[in-house]
Amino acid sequence: MTVHVDIVSAEESIFSGLAEFVVLPGEAGELGIMPGHTPLLTRIKPGVVRVKTQDGNEELVFVAGGMLEVQPNLVTVLADTAIRGKDLDEAKALDAKKKAEEALQNKTSQLEYAKAQAELAEAIAQLAAIQKLRKPRH
Repeated sequence: MTVHVDIVSAEESIFSGLAEFVVLPGEAGELGIMPGHTPLLTRIKPGVVRVKTQDGNEELVFVAGGMLEVQPNLVTVLADTAIRGKDLDEAKALDAKKKAEEALQNKTSQLEYAKAQAELAEAIAQLAAIQKLRKPRH
């Protein structure tokens, strides 16, 4: 059994196809979605969406947050930002983390502090995604 999965960002469609299951970072923890899952609408946190395709391959997509909609035959991830796992750039993520940490030190307003915290969380999630990609899969 499979379910159709669409992962889209404001800029582009990142993934569209049939999958055996999807695992992603829900607001209250990691969610596993299988074909025929109960309808669901929830926010997602920065992290990795893992899609096991019907041919047995695995697609990894980093998302910076967004919404998840689950229907019995369709899973839709509407991401604020989505980057294919193979396109993640460790140097850029490390640089973003460093800049966010510096901004937290030099904050001049509550709004700047909140923005820096969000940027730091996104950079850390990207680095975690890169580490996941490097682990050998069996």
